[in-house]
Amino acid sequence: MAEPGRSRFQASAVHLSGCLLCWSLAAAMITAAVDAVLHPQARWWGAVWSLPWWLACGAALAWIVLRVREKAARRPPYGGTQSDWERAA
Repeated sequence: MAEPGRSRFQASAVHLSGCLLCWSLAAAMITAAVDAVLHPQARWWGAVWSLPWWLACGAALAWIVLRVREKAARRPPYGGTQSDWERAA
């Protein structure tokens, strides 16, 4: 179960940025395939082709920052036994 408060928002922000990353990569691959197969000559194609790649880079950076913040917000449990926290790291 998700923790209430701010960490729940961060978890959804991590999830949304991860979804944005996946969809922008999919769009980038589709535009690359269209460019390779159809060789569009429209002037606007250069901007359309590169936009998903830039979006994927921005989404990857956002996901990395949000994921690091999410991990840093979680405190490891106290105790001497090896826990799930240590095994996951």
